[in-house]
Amino acid sequence: MDMNLKGKTALVLASSAGLGKAIAAQLAEEGANVMLTSRNKDKLEKAKTEIKKNALGSVDYTVADITDAASIKNLVEVTRNTFGPISILVNNAGGPPAGKFEDVDDLAWQKAFDLTLFSFIRTIRAVLPDMKKTGGHILNNASSSIKQPIDGLILSNVFRMGIAGLSKSLSQELAPDNILINTIGAGRIETDRLVQLDAAKAEKQGKKTEDVTNEMLESIPMGRYGKPDEFAKVAVFLVSGANTYVTGQNILIDGGMVKSF
Repeated sequence: MDMNLKGKTALVLASSAGLGKAIAAQLAEEGANVMLTSRNKDKLEKAKTEIKKNALGSVDYTVADITDAASIKNLVEVTRNTFGPISILVNNAGGPPAGKFEDVDDLAWQKAFDLTLFSFIRTIRAVLPDMKKTGGHILNNASSSIKQPIDGLILSNVFRMGIAGLSKSLSQELAPDNILINTIGAGRIETDRLVQLDAAKAEKQGKKTEDVTNEMLESIPMGRYGKPDEFAKVAVFLVSGANTYVTGQNILIDGGMVKSF
């Protein structure tokens, strides 16, 4: 299948590691020109070097803090000036801290909002002038919690649902401009974030991390954690030229873990 990605400009947030990096790598392999970004220059330089080994498209990076409006504006301008009009946006962000409702104060709520939801809103706003001219694809990376809340992740549960609501609303508003927008949610995918969550749960329960991991594996019909590249394959289809009619959808990559429809 021709993904129709050659020469397209793609901006992928939080792409120096984890799921963002996996998506960026597959976009570059399919010929897209990809702008990486995170706050860590060293990680970005390493990611760029690794991704370029198999890339058909160009790869560059810009250091940015996606919780800062001016930083997002600069990121979009640099991307546009480097590769041309942006036709693909992958919104992605590290998850907020774990905790239950009574563990979280006002500052934590505000920080989680700025990182997990407001950054997506600002970046979409910044790329729309390009996409309204030629169409485009937006993918908002959330979590399996958009279908089933996760115990002990109150901040993530709340704002990931906000992402789903944002995507659904915008899918209606932006369809006349041929802009497709979807939400993708990871189940248990092998990333540093997942390792941290398993370790934190183990410490709280007084268990070994491997015991917690084994318990989680029992809840997944496929019996294993997913791989970042398995997640990225679905993501890349959704933002590619091969996707011409899927918009406003919440799609999970979770090995069958979530039981809701």
